[in-house]
Amino acid sequence: DILNSAELYDPLTETWTTTGNMTNARDGHLASILAKEKVLVTGGHGGDARNSAELYDPSTGIWISVGNMSDGRPWHTSSVLTNGKVLVTGGYHDNIYVNSSELYDPLTGLWIITGSMNNLRYGHTATLLINRKVLVTGGASRISHFLHSSELYDPSTGIWTTTDQMNEGRQWHTASLLTDGKVLVTGGYGATGHLNSAELYDPSTNTWKGTNKMNNILIADGDNGTHLH
Repeated sequence: DILNSAELYDPLTETWTTTGNMTNARDGHLASILAKEKVLVTGGHGGDARNSAELYDPSTGIWISVGNMSDGRPWHTSSVLTNGKVLVTGGYHDNIYVNSSELYDPLTGLWIITGSMNNLRYGHTATLLINRKVLVTGGASRISHFLHSSELYDPSTGIWTTTDQMNEGRQWHTASLLTDGKVLVTGGYGATGHLNSAELYDPSTNTWKGTNKMNNILIADGDNGTHLH
């Protein structure tokens, strides 16, 4: 069953407690922490692709609906920008992969459409860089068509530009911002199956470079989290 329940984890006691239920049951959705520790949940799937969003207030334990996105989108990305707005990209809508992007403004509770990505994508990653741009990598643009491509979103212009391609097309991978500003991409699923390869993106040169492979195969799929194979 698709759930609307929510729980809180306390790292001090290592225990879970139930809290208020979301307005909509959903899977394949995302959660982003906003200012004042509120949590924005976007999209997902609940029989169809959801375009709804809701906001959780930890001081009350209550969820409230906010403005709907223009597109329903499970398996998208959600990034909190330095200006406090939330950028969502890609996903899956009405049996079609999408390249649309939109911005949530927590001051108004509304969504506005911004520039579309150059590629249709779902199961991709988005990483906020030190230069305030957002790097999107990989994903799939149709079944079994795994993308090598990556692109950059500039919040000051709302425009996407393509960057150097990854060495390997991959979906359901991970992307981590390192302390030196580079981005480490690992694992996922590609044309040869589950991957243990890794590569580094350098924003100063706009290039990708392969690095040592992992000892284990890692995939971060949209329904089951990150796990080993």
